[in-house]
This record gives sequence, structure tokens and C-alpha cells, in this order.
Amino acid sequence: MPEIERGDGARIHFQSRGEGPLLLLTHGYAATSRMWQRQLDSLSENRQVITWDIRGHGRSIGPGDPAAYSLETCLGDMIALLDHAGAERAVVGGLSLGGYISLAFRLAHPERVRGLLLVDTGPGFRQDAGRERWNKGIAKIVGRLEEQGLEYFDGLGAETSAAEHNSLEGLIRAAQGILTQDDARVIDSLPEIDIPALIVVGENDRPYLAASDYMAQKIAGARKAVIPEAGHAVNIHQPDRFDREVLAFLEAMGA
Repeated sequence: MPEIERGDGARIHFQSRGEGPLLLLTHGYAATSRMWQRQLDSLSENRQVITWDIRGHGRSIGPGDPAAYSLETCLGDMIALLDHAGAERAVVGGLSLGGYISLAFRLAHPERVRGLLLVDTGPGFRQDAGRERWNKGIAKIVGRLEEQGLEYFDGLGAETSAAEHNSLEGLIRAAQGILTQDDARVIDSLPEIDIPALIVVGENDRPYLAASDYMAQKIAGARKAVIPEAGHAVNIHQPDRFDREVLAFLEAMGA
């Protein structure tokens, strides 16, 4: 099982397919790299595709220290994945939390990112009130996980229903330390983005339609694709259409 050992005791599981320019895909909260299984095969003909399990998720092993679960530690894991692949730069993308993490990665390490793929995601909140509502929602999820365990995710979505996790505690720590938002750094950085960006959203994913419009307006030159008859897990609901949009984007930028 391919994995990278990190200095804090975490072991990050990943999968890699193909050779050439790198595309790094990050899953959403409570999903795993399995949600990208189709894309691992369909997008890797002319490039390397890496998918991975965020610490606390899937087959990745996280340490017991709650402080080891943060946005910053996730960004360090991504650097380690790029370094392991020998890639100076990559197209970085993800769904939901994975898209937000990808935006944060570009902000922290712009020299390592050549393009962005933002799938059914949002850039966070500029106002404190919006972040407070979001974080209260995360606290409710944590409470339900403590009461119901992993069964809480049964039937919630195509991307989470197929997921298998090593640790309930890891998911709880990831929610508290990675999914929770503290500031407006990411959303404020959108006008600074000067690399190609593709924004993909399912037409039925109502919570993320406005966020997708906002990112398309704020990121200069961004392209937006609304996929019909698709919800939050757009790459699973409409894989052929999703793959066509992504391949056209990657080929246009030579990635």
C-alpha cells in the first residue's frame, strides 16, 4: 500500500497512475480517494494523476494529537506528495473540502501550482457571521458522529457512502481541525489568482451554485462548467461529462 510517512507520525495513503505533468486530486470531507477511482484511470493517459486520503480519512493514519489535524498540516502533506512524485508544479484540485484545501495550497505555495480544478466547492466566508454558522454546523456533525459513529454517513452522498475509514476519532479530529474555518484568507485571495482555473458544479448542488458563480467572477479568466443532472458528487453522477470538461481544460493548458 503506497504511503508517505510524515514527521509528526502521520502516514498518508495515496494512489498514482500514469506519467507526465501531475494532477493532484483531493477528496471531500468524510470521503476518500476512492471517489476519484474513475478519474485515476480516465485522466492518466497523458499525465500522472495522484489521489490521496486526507489525514484522518480512509487508509491514511493520523497521530493522536488533535493539533496534528489542521489546514497547515494538510498543505504539508500535499507538498510531500509533490516532492515524492518529483513534481515542481502540479494542477491541484478537489471536491468540496478538497477544493477549499486546493485554494489554500495555492495561496501558501503559489510556486507549486500551475492550475486549479475546483469541484462543487466554495472559497470560505469573508464575514465572521458566515464562518460562525459554518463552524456551528461542523460542531453538529461532530456531535452526530460521537452519537452514531460512522453510520452517520450512510446514504448522505455518493462520495461518502463508498468510503471506508480506519478511524472515527480521526474523522472527528479532521472536522474540528481541518473542516473548521478561522479566517478569510482564502476567499480574499481569489482576485490574486493568475493561473488557469476550472470551476465545475452539478446543477442540482444548490448550496454551491452561488459559491461557484462567485469564484468565477473573482478569479480572472476562470472557466465555469455546470453539469446537468448532477449533484454534489458531480464526478460520480456524470463521470463522462465531468471527464470531458476536465480533459479539455488540461489539454488547453498543456497539462
